[in-house]
Amino acid sequence: MALIETVDLWKTYVMGDEEIHALKGVSIQIERGEYVAIMGPSGSGKSTLMNLIGCLDTPSKGSYLLNNKQVSQMNDNELARIRNEEIGFVFQTFNLLPRATALRNVELPLVYAGVQAKDREQRAKNALEKVELGQRMGHRPNELSGGQRQRVAIARALVNNPSILLADEPTGNLDSKTGVEIMALFAKLHEAGNTIVLVTHEPDVAAHAHRSILIRDGQVENDITRAA
Repeated sequence: MALIETVDLWKTYVMGDEEIHALKGVSIQIERGEYVAIMGPSGSGKSTLMNLIGCLDTPSKGSYLLNNKQVSQMNDNELARIRNEEIGFVFQTFNLLPRATALRNVELPLVYAGVQAKDREQRAKNALEKVELGQRMGHRPNELSGGQRQRVAIARALVNNPSILLADEPTGNLDSKTGVEIMALFAKLHEAGNTIVLVTHEPDVAAHAHRSILIRDGQVENDITRAA
């Protein structure tokens, strides 16, 4: 059973009298433990696909099964629960709370999940250790480098033990050396068993993944798995 399965997924936006088809019948399967890059130029539909996979939006047509749950028909409350339980998000802008320490930022998904304070702190510490930031738990975002902020964001994404780590242009705001370090961290997390879906327009970032799905004009143009 695939972890992610989309069948004939469409997303249509109505702009005045015009219909814009951002996705036109996308069918993909991603297995547990895969490391996949979703690629495509600006306007290709890759961000729309990411929003559907991440349960941030619902399709106009078609079905989406995530971890054997039919999410394409869910309401906003059900989607919010799935997002918190199943998906760890990593964004290029980090999206950290500026006044909260690294530890408190990482704890946030556990607060929403209703985890007890003592457990929350321990799990957040463990997640920060995984991204090699154990020494920086008490620092606020403005006391951290860009790479360290992204590590905090990755720890926050990991803290709920999600089914998928969904990363949107995770090196977009980093210099090339720091970007390489972050991609090395993703490789390590993948080796530890995490399923990673990476959305990027940069071929050198996508090259770290073991499989690349190229989206163009709202459709899958190419789906290539590299030999391990």
